[in-house]
Amino acid sequence: MKSNILIIELYENMIEMEEKTVAETRVELAQIMYPEHANPAGNVHGGYILKLIDQAGAIVAARHTHSNVVTASVDRMDFISPAFIGNLVFAKASLNYVGKTSMEIGVRIEAECLKTGRHTHIGSAYLTFVALDKDDNPIEIPKVIPETEEEKRRYEEAQQRRKRRLKKSRASKDEPQSCIVRPEKLEEF
Repeated sequence: MKSNILIIELYENMIEMEEKTVAETRVELAQIMYPEHANPAGNVHGGYILKLIDQAGAIVAARHTHSNVVTASVDRMDFISPAFIGNLVFAKASLNYVGKTSMEIGVRIEAECLKTGRHTHIGSAYLTFVALDKDDNPIEIPKVIPETEEEKRRYEEAQQRRKRRLKKSRASKDEPQSCIVRPEKLEEF
């Protein structure tokens, strides 16, 4: 019986480590902006847009790894145009690059005016996610297969951004400290 469980676990690990194409994990979220998403002037809060970016990125990362994922970093975010109450906001996310335990996901945010149908690019960001095991340790993740010329270009550009991020993070590396333990982990203390 124990050997059957081991075989099943090995098979599941093999399935999880299969390479995937960018198209297999791409996601597009859409959300209508309501008054609770905006300031009194009707402009959508930047923090709400950042939340959508993180959610879209996390979905792509989880689809790629079939694991718990965490946001390790968000590259610079410039708000190019505002979104307003009544706009339909899209978060279009896709995998750009995969390393051993981390991956870069690009997210483009657009707003659509539902009265005119006009789309406006609000901004873009690159996020790095790490997949974790049940003990919150980084795990090796499947590789990505860029198929189109654009996907290959984005892969190469992401490699360069990763090198810059690693160089910068090594210069200011501190030991991470957790201030709150997850409830299910409390009994261990």
